Amino acid sequence: MNDTTPARIGLVAATAAGRRHADILAAAWPHARPVEAASVADALRAAWADCDAVVAFLATGAVVRVLAPLLGDKRTDPAVVVVDEAARHAVALLGGHAGGGNDLAERVGALLDARPVVTTATDVVGLPGLDTLGWPVQGAVAAVSRAILDGEPVELVADATWPLPALPPNVRVVHPDATAEGRYRLLVTDRVVPTDARTAVLRPPSLVAGVGASRGVPAAEVAELLHRVLAQAGLDPASLRCLASADIKAAEAGIRSTADTLGVPLVTWPAARLAAVDVPHPSEVVRAAVGTPSVAEAAALLGADGRTDDATLLVGKTATAMATVAVARHAPRGRLAVVGLGPGAADLRAPRAAAELRRASVVVGLDQYVDQVRDVLRPGTRVLASGLGAEEARARAAVAEAAAGRAVALIGSGDAGVYAMASPALEYADERIDVVGVPGVTAALAAGALLGAPLGHDHAYVSLSDLHTPWEVIERRVTAAAEGDFVTVFYNPRSRARDWQLGKALGILAAHRPSDTPVGVVRNASRPGERVHLATLATLDPAIVDMYSVVVVGNSDTRLVAGRMVTPRGYRWRS
Repeated sequence: MNDTTPARIGLVAATAAGRRHADILAAAWPHARPVEAASVADALRAAWADCDAVVAFLATGAVVRVLAPLLGDKRTDPAVVVVDEAARHAVALLGGHAGGGNDLAERVGALLDARPVVTTATDVVGLPGLDTLGWPVQGAVAAVSRAILDGEPVELVADATWPLPALPPNVRVVHPDATAEGRYRLLVTDRVVPTDARTAVLRPPSLVAGVGASRGVPAAEVAELLHRVLAQAGLDPASLRCLASADIKAAEAGIRSTADTLGVPLVTWPAARLAAVDVPHPSEVVRAAVGTPSVAEAAALLGADGRTDDATLLVGKTATAMATVAVARHAPRGRLAVVGLGPGAADLRAPRAAAELRRASVVVGLDQYVDQVRDVLRPGTRVLASGLGAEEARARAAVAEAAAGRAVALIGSGDAGVYAMASPALEYADERIDVVGVPGVTAALAAGALLGAPLGHDHAYVSLSDLHTPWEVIERRVTAAAEGDFVTVFYNPRSRARDWQLGKALGILAAHRPSDTPVGVVRNASRPGERVHLATLATLDPAIVDMYSVVVVGNSDTRLVAGRMVTPRGYRWRS
């Protein structure tokens, strides 16, 4: 289970088949448990009351009749997924967005080989729901969401450039001072603003409240002071990213309770780190007591990640008898997801890769890789595609877009960190950008799975392209792999312009291992035209290899077993 899966899932079944399906979920998810009672209806009510989500193996109508009287608020009601007797469909019935029901239906479907049924309008047409962006949303959410869906003009007004996902063309960015003219508006701000029947407000996580306190401070005093300070400054508490304080206050119940009530983390810093922050109102009394001249102001400026260059102190320290609060605004940071798409087949692409592609407003990549994922992108996604040889330009473009505050996905085949786009991009990315790495199935792993188990022991990856690495360096590396008896995987093995390097590399390996050492060549692994060829060091014809191929050369122990390459690991039980 990952972070988006509800913590407590109640499983309700009425028949033997339903119980079998429920057992599969219970075995896969430690926090899923069958709920039983005197009747199925009572079990369903109990699961509703006690769990964060319910999976009911019942008829949809029966579930509706039992739960209808219990419905309250979509922000607090449990998610409900209904699975039919044959486990052909997993229907997200309630709490699709707010409760995670849509995501749960997908996960149930994956485990039971059932088709997830999601009817939420934004999901069906590929648009991001305003309540799925991970930020609090207030005001006329339903009306603005409907306007976005219907293609009506919607004005996006933001205090800063935040890394939002792609929005459709009918959502137009306008200046904060522009006149609304009766149109639908989506505001992105931490300020308290007036709303009406056509305005929704997204609350970005821009504010950090620094908190200092005397020992034993009541939670009510901390909370009252914090809310008063925010109200007087015209700031909305829904935009609080965290509370921040000194390490010695990490266990202070009044501060921690306030953070828990607000639903934000409490971040604490050592006194020496706080003392290094330049603040407008230092205090020698505070320094003598806790080792730093400032707790509240310094902690507010350090925020969650210890960076002060993007922070502005909005409210200096304000005190009561036992508590002190200061508030800082932290500027948005761009988001760069470096995404490995895997070897090519959609079912070998990590679910997290698809999620990041839908999270991005800008996608950057090689044109042929972009074509693989166009069906995943949201309407309105800006695509920056280019051809072979433009790797540095793509890396710079992705970083520039992220540095401007946007949510960017930079894509590559296989794993983005293996002979791909991660390293050139991260050479340029600086502290203005949050970087997310999404691993992918590498070409070597895809080829290895087709060949058998050639990578069962130590192995080395070597690129034979001397476009960026001198051949002398490549030759030394191949020689080291040969002398170390590593299974060796050759990337970029042969092209029309580089037709001799593979033969040279194979000759180096042949000088250190038997001539009948198995060699596997996999072309277009998991893509149309996939081909697997087995040979030996003595018999491989380099002419069959091209840039769409991966060459795997076994070590001195690699053998063929039933037509598959196997490199023994040397387990004791084999002897």
